[in-house]
Amino acid sequence: MNQYIKRLTAAQAIVECLRNAAIDKVFCVPGESYLPVLDALYEEKSMDVIATRHEGGASFMAEGYGKATKKPGVVMATRGVGAANLAIGVHTAYQDSTPMVVLLGQVHSKFRGREGFQEVDLDRFFQPITKWATEVKDPERMPEIMERALRTAQSGRPGPVVISLPEDVLKEVREMQFYQAFQVPRPAPSAAEMNQVEEVLRTAKKPVIIAGGGIKSAGAEAALQQFAEQYHLPVAVAFRRHDVFPNDHPHYIGHLGLGANKDLVRIVQAADVILVLGSRLSEVTTQDYSLLGPEQKLIHIDMDAATLGKVYPAHLGIVADCREALKVFHQRAPSFQIPWKQWTKDAHAFYEQSSALDYDESWVINQKIIYELLAHLPDSAIITNDAGNFASWMHRFYRFKQKDTYIGPTSGAMGYGLPAAIGAKLAQPDKVVVSLSGDGGFMMTSQEIETSVRCGVPIVSIVFNNNMYGTIRMHQEMHYPERVVATDLGNVSFSKLAQSMGAAGVTVASAADFKTALQKALNRETTTVIEVITEKEEISAGKTIQSIRDSKK
Repeated sequence: MNQYIKRLTAAQAIVECLRNAAIDKVFCVPGESYLPVLDALYEEKSMDVIATRHEGGASFMAEGYGKATKKPGVVMATRGVGAANLAIGVHTAYQDSTPMVVLLGQVHSKFRGREGFQEVDLDRFFQPITKWATEVKDPERMPEIMERALRTAQSGRPGPVVISLPEDVLKEVREMQFYQAFQVPRPAPSAAEMNQVEEVLRTAKKPVIIAGGGIKSAGAEAALQQFAEQYHLPVAVAFRRHDVFPNDHPHYIGHLGLGANKDLVRIVQAADVILVLGSRLSEVTTQDYSLLGPEQKLIHIDMDAATLGKVYPAHLGIVADCREALKVFHQRAPSFQIPWKQWTKDAHAFYEQSSALDYDESWVINQKIIYELLAHLPDSAIITNDAGNFASWMHRFYRFKQKDTYIGPTSGAMGYGLPAAIGAKLAQPDKVVVSLSGDGGFMMTSQEIETSVRCGVPIVSIVFNNNMYGTIRMHQEMHYPERVVATDLGNVSFSKLAQSMGAAGVTVASAADFKTALQKALNRETTTVIEVITEKEEISAGKTIQSIRDSKK
């Protein structure tokens, strides 16, 4: 391995490591505790420093950037207060398996343990929601720790790493030893393991693939499609991993998300073999851990050995990169007659029936919005979304036809959609990027509209405004009908709010007006916020408030 030595401050060593890793964007709210790092970045012309309005927005941008580039999103904040604010993005990166490196200023080493100004034991604070959290005490170890952080964030199941940086350590000058950037390990399954998989498939009558984020991390979308076609297998996608398989493909059978289609759940439960590729089988994907049964044979392939058997015991558990595993499958034509072709056709037919968008004037406006997005957005457009019931229409009806076109929080974090869209646009400036938010989530990070305007990052932000926390209101009605508390919200003009920050803003209450607003937004070179006025009664894609109340009588 090539190596070299430079005499640098610890702060300069951080920037040197980031440059070696081809990092070109760093997100932050500036803080005095890590000023030496900011000063070192001033000298580094290959990197852009994106200053945001809130650390939560910065961490969401970094997370969205990490998803869009598959490189670590890098975010910085100051000591305990800034660190606490950005924790939501770290948790999202952890649950979503997104590579991230978090650099946090820390109080002077001499003040540690005295409850110094904004002091928090940052490595202990973040340990439960990171792959690794550490504090640098020896300046000369900065390259070693940074290189380990970058490697850890990207290897195995990707995720966030946190490094605490005492302000005195950052200023120290040492002889620093650097190594060239590493390559992410891509383990392949053994021949014996592939033989075992084929033997299980040989006896199958109704197999199903569940494809997750490991497909995205491995860049295995094309390999998955080849495998599904070669073996005529039906493909369901894990929660908020829509774009790992073309939704218009004849083998696609739907999305295992919140409020998943009942036919899809029934199909998966009726399967005799479940082939899980790169999914941790989360609570949502497994429908509250009720999806699979002991009579089904589970083949689970994942980069992370700890994922195998964590939720369901696997008949076959294989530690492997999804692309490498699928590459081996593609090289081996099926050695048996495939009896499940009609099963796959029938499963896809159920998906087509449940997600068809044959325009109807009786639709609620949310469904019409999805229709217009499909009609006017290019297939390469990137969609991001917040948490909230407004997303149920997107999950059910929007069809992702290309890879790397969807970025959503499997953590269910509110406030995610807008800043993630900014991060995605910075990563893919030539693509149209559209965020979907409810009024509750949008208000949590709406200040980042100013960041998008100041930094020249044009996105389209669609806000569904029904003046309430809709998801919680739905659960409130389900469990405590007609006892409404804490879920109503006041009136905010999000279009005027956007205009006050230099963006274009428009309020619409009909699909026709939305269509016009969208077409204008796609032709602008600045951010546009389209506020869509929606009805409280239409609480989700499958329910109204009244229907929930009626079901409880």
